[in-house]
Amino acid sequence: MTTMTDSSVREFKMPDVGEGLTEAEILKWYVQPGDTVTDGQVVCEVETAKAAVELPIPYDGVVRELHFPEGTTVDVGTSIIAVAVGDGAAAAAEPVQEAVADTPATAEAEEPKPEGRQPVLVGYGVSTSSTRRRPRKGAQAPAAAQEASAAIQAEMNGHGPAAPAAPAAPAAPVTGDRPLAKPPVRKLAKDLGVDLATVVPSGPDGIITREDVHAAAAEPATPEPQAAPAAVAPAPSQTAAPASYDTTRETRVPVKGVRKATAAAMVGSAFTAPHVTEFVTVDVTRTMKLVEELKQDKEYAGLRVNPLLLIAKALLVAIKRSPDINASWDEAAQEIVVKHYVNLGIAAATPRGLIVPNIKDAHAKTLPQLAGSLGELVSTAREGKTSPAAMQGGTVTITNVGVFGVDTGTPILNPGESAILAVGAIKLQPWVHKGKVKPRQVTTLALSFDHRLVDGELGSKVLADVAAVLEQPKRLISWA
Repeated sequence: MTTMTDSSVREFKMPDVGEGLTEAEILKWYVQPGDTVTDGQVVCEVETAKAAVELPIPYDGVVRELHFPEGTTVDVGTSIIAVAVGDGAAAAAEPVQEAVADTPATAEAEEPKPEGRQPVLVGYGVSTSSTRRRPRKGAQAPAAAQEASAAIQAEMNGHGPAAPAAPAAPAAPVTGDRPLAKPPVRKLAKDLGVDLATVVPSGPDGIITREDVHAAAAEPATPEPQAAPAAVAPAPSQTAAPASYDTTRETRVPVKGVRKATAAAMVGSAFTAPHVTEFVTVDVTRTMKLVEELKQDKEYAGLRVNPLLLIAKALLVAIKRSPDINASWDEAAQEIVVKHYVNLGIAAATPRGLIVPNIKDAHAKTLPQLAGSLGELVSTAREGKTSPAAMQGGTVTITNVGVFGVDTGTPILNPGESAILAVGAIKLQPWVHKGKVKPRQVTTLALSFDHRLVDGELGSKVLADVAAVLEQPKRLISWA
């Protein structure tokens, strides 16, 4: 066996992917021990307090060890993966052959040794024959390992595994002490607050199934439900419950990552900046007609054209007419900082929580350019690929609660900003138009602002200007 020296192993440390972030959670590993990696290849996805980010490895080599399992929060600067480089990369592959040669089943010792890594299921790590660290006691012979792998693959394909000759104990996890489970089962366990390390697996080769997770969540202290006293509940009601019935009464979700940062920011904003919110209801019928016309314009082909685009432009026009609204409060210096640029934030609801990426220098963009930037921002947020840089430096924000059918709200300021505009649902309502009651497209706008630097006159003027542009969109030209 070739011994790798420490100089042949590179430790990749958790980087600071934002400004001053101290930790990140490992969401997913894209490699396993024994995999060959190249400079720039993405090896894992992590979630910081601001966004989910993919991390590329900065050198070529062979993965030697993953120091932390998925779901672990790691401090910045801590090594998360070891990679054998140079001569060490070739040495890292030798235990793959030796693990086969050292198996106790001598009858198979003369069989040709498999080359390279054996196919494995995503999320389960490498196969037994390719593991070079923490050799398992009583490891399976190659033939038995292949049978176990085939059983797992059969289950994934929807076919039940062949009955074994004798019951076998659940296999221990291959990569460290991590329990074996498919990605959907891991997500179910996370949602139900179940630690997979405490679940007894019932699937082939020690795989944890959905039923195992549900059982652990429902009766963690009673492994045998049928042993419960009959007085607890009548037997017919127990057996009549549908398979999808969730017997848990509550679910605990750890507060971390984006949700934790958002919660802290909103509490800080709400109890630091004195909020004032004003409302106005406006007829946006002409704006809705303009949206439909722009969708037919060749200049906007392939671009995202919707009411939010014109609302964003209306706010930019209002800020141009009243630039003092685009400011922040410097507590340390006791100064009001007026920004001569607009980084327009758009609040976006994602599976990981609320994020507010912003369009840099939105004030300098034409309407088609603004449409392109808005479409890219929304698509990136939905894919969970928003970078930390895209959420930094915002000056004013729009939150579109109307997409949920909500009329309006009292939005909380994004930290460091002085104003946020909430847009309600656009509905057909009776409206007095030219002296007659007619059905018109109507919405309600709400503007929250920091009363330390924005007084009632300034806030009212900005909100009124936004409403005026949406009521008469030709002002986009005359006021621009």
